Amino acid sequence: MRRSVAVRLSALLATGALAAATGMALSTSTASAATGGVTGYATQNGGTTGGAGGQTVRATTGTAIHQALCSRASSSTPIVIQVEGTINHGNTAKVSGDSCSTAAGVIELKQISNVTIVGVGNGAVFDQLGIHIRDSSNIIIQNVTIRNVKKSGSPTSNGGDAIGMESGVRNVWVDHATLEASGGESEGYDGLFDMKDNTQYVTLSYSILRNSGRGGLIGSSESDTSNGYVTFHHNLYENIDSRTPLLRGGISHIYNNHYKNLNESGINSRAGARAKVDNNYFEDSKDVLGTFYTDQAGYWQVSGNIFDNVTWSEREGDNNPAGPNPTSNTSVGIPYAYTLDAANCVPSVVSQTAGANKGLKVSDGSCTPQTPDPTDPDPTDPDPTDPDPTDPPTGTNLSIGAGADGSSKASGTSYGNVVDGSTSTYWSPSGSTGSVSVKWGSATTVSKINIREASGSGAVGSYRVINHDTGAVLASGSGTGVISFSATSLKKITFEITSASGTPRIAEFETYAG
Repeated sequence: MRRSVAVRLSALLATGALAAATGMALSTSTASAATGGVTGYATQNGGTTGGAGGQTVRATTGTAIHQALCSRASSSTPIVIQVEGTINHGNTAKVSGDSCSTAAGVIELKQISNVTIVGVGNGAVFDQLGIHIRDSSNIIIQNVTIRNVKKSGSPTSNGGDAIGMESGVRNVWVDHATLEASGGESEGYDGLFDMKDNTQYVTLSYSILRNSGRGGLIGSSESDTSNGYVTFHHNLYENIDSRTPLLRGGISHIYNNHYKNLNESGINSRAGARAKVDNNYFEDSKDVLGTFYTDQAGYWQVSGNIFDNVTWSEREGDNNPAGPNPTSNTSVGIPYAYTLDAANCVPSVVSQTAGANKGLKVSDGSCTPQTPDPTDPDPTDPDPTDPDPTDPPTGTNLSIGAGADGSSKASGTSYGNVVDGSTSTYWSPSGSTGSVSVKWGSATTVSKINIREASGSGAVGSYRVINHDTGAVLASGSGTGVISFSATSLKKITFEITSASGTPRIAEFETYAG
């Protein structure tokens, strides 16, 4: 099925198949930058591929995101969730299942693995709703906007963090995201990008963090030093009071970021943290690097940075800025290949690449933004495998002549109406939800269905497509139309309606081999 270009390319990188897939011979040091694949510390510890290789589903509500997670065969079954529209408290409910642990009012990625959440189409906005990653691994979040998440006032979500990670989290890549607030702690907001309680192997790339009191942290206290191996590159930090980021222990690699209007302090290395700080551009800011608000020192290795209209306070007590002439006080080894843009072009490159809805553009290390390989699908385009009643499949409709049954039927409707080839007849459940199935006497291979609602209906909300023989969920999402999945041999396939805006009327349940 179609996946986001970055997810697909990260999988190719992991298998060494990139050159064959793109027709390019790329050196190790530039491959990930030129293609938009995963970079930084998220490439370590086995790598980060998210939901690559799994089903792709579309979600337009927070509930549908949770439903997609809960519909998997297991908590580790790979899945790519393409998100479009505004996700908010009103459309984000708790969903229960053996493969998930969700909660209302927050996107909960808890005790799961192998998941990609990517914004598509007209964009994905998480409005006043945070993403919480807890006790999970191999997660990709890409091309999304998360704004105005509060820890106090109303409504609240995720402890006030736009993205928060805690409790044994491993291998997370957040890319081309826009994380923003509308004030500081006194206005009810907390961090934009927080990691704590043993979170490791994380990359934040090509993202915007702005208009917040706190950019983010690694470690919740001076004793929480089990976190680390985090890369920050090609991000814009703008109009942030402090914590860009705050580091407590661990190792961080911070390069090619643009820092603008940091009001109180910037990179705050504390409690033994070590940071490699390369080729960043600091502008119109105060105390952009040092150890602040503690007597427990942190360390840094600096090179190639530009300080443009940066002011430095005096060193005294628990205030120890690295400037006005920052010098290295440690050495940090980096285990992965990377290519640095010159610091003087960072503002230009970052402005063209960072944030959601920028076409996933990246830098190739020569100060020139690059678009991902045009031969690959663009995840910001609508997914042709998602329901689309205007694009019917070709081939033989295997439902004609097959049997049908279901969970219930409304008066005057029949299961057989969905396999009779006529859109003038239909099946409806006895309530707003229910299921209808197509069945054969012998195993039949199906890879695509077309759910056609009766004229004027359009009531179907979320759904699941189920291999009735095994109980496996083949696809989930919302709406009706063409739904594709991996070719499956079965005797019975079920379309289950899990939410609806009224009483659905399914005129045809078409099935196709390819």
